[in-house]
Amino acid sequence: MNILIAPDSFKESLSALEVAQAIATGFKKVFPDAQYQLLPMADGGEGTVQSIIDATQGKRIYNTVTDPLGNPTQAFWGITGDGKSAIIEIAQASGLHLVPNAQRNPLITTSYGTGELIKAALDEGVQHIILGIGGSATNDAGVGLLQALGAQFFDEQNQKLDYGGAALTKLSRINLGKLHPRLQQVHIDVACDVNNPLCGAQGASAIFAPQKGATEAQVKQLDRALLHFAQKVQQQFNIDIQTPKGAGAAGGMGSGLLLLPHATLKSGVTIVAEALNLAKKISQADLIITGEGRMDAQSIQGKTPIGVAQIAKTAGKPVIAIVGSLRADYSAVYKHGIDAVFPIITQIDTPENTLQQAHNNLKSSAENIARLWQLKS
Repeated sequence: MNILIAPDSFKESLSALEVAQAIATGFKKVFPDAQYQLLPMADGGEGTVQSIIDATQGKRIYNTVTDPLGNPTQAFWGITGDGKSAIIEIAQASGLHLVPNAQRNPLITTSYGTGELIKAALDEGVQHIILGIGGSATNDAGVGLLQALGAQFFDEQNQKLDYGGAALTKLSRINLGKLHPRLQQVHIDVACDVNNPLCGAQGASAIFAPQKGATEAQVKQLDRALLHFAQKVQQQFNIDIQTPKGAGAAGGMGSGLLLLPHATLKSGVTIVAEALNLAKKISQADLIITGEGRMDAQSIQGKTPIGVAQIAKTAGKPVIAIVGSLRADYSAVYKHGIDAVFPIITQIDTPENTLQQAHNNLKSSAENIARLWQLKS
């Protein structure tokens, strides 16, 4: 039996490779003679750089950049083996994990550091950039990123805007005349991990700002700020940045990136799947196992397990998802290629202890699933 294990990371707990290894360990207790292929996946969030580096024999490059609170931090980006493409994750410079729980506040957090990574890649001479925009701590529509690349945003007093999502309500004028000159020569594929629009009930603020520290009142404030930003862009450049799929990804960064000359929003998992030749590997497997930290109805908006499952279903392969936890609306995934879902949490505990037990819980759950699969054999 050939088993392909292609999960995403469990955020703030295990990398995608560690998840795959734990699942394989559990399965091997029941199927020791099976052939296992571990394929750590990503959808534009954490792990995207490493996945593509591994696939192309590339390397990491480290830079000191600005974190979401404006402090210096060390971050890396990847360059493919041929030196032509850069792979950058917003999570590296502007990720939620960089901000302690008590300091999470999307009214003030900035994506400036991600722009500094892009500038470093442009200065390196790459011809193409893959930008993964999952896992952000920000809700600033990518304005911080654009500021790092030379764009200028002014209020009615002709003062430059401060960092953060709240500052967007003061936006009066945008100047793109000082953008980094190499942006005219480099195409940026934006790997979106969700398909959400910019504003409204399914927009960046309503769906994702609470996990970044926003209160209910702040969610409304941030949504108004993003709407104001979109209206100003429409007025000045006649560009619709509200409705494209992925515009709401990374606190609206998907929308802001549409101001760059050669940026295209794409499904992140599709980009990674193509780089890793996932379709061919699925065609050679008898069983596909995928997973993510939490599965819910949002998973169908472009997350890794659904991307894996949709390719698997095209090849007529069974798909099992092993996940950290479930929300009540998770059953939506059954209409999108997932055959069965198994959460791994075995007991009520503190969040910290639960995250620490992820490896053991994964092994145990994988073994139990393998025993169930054995009954089918």
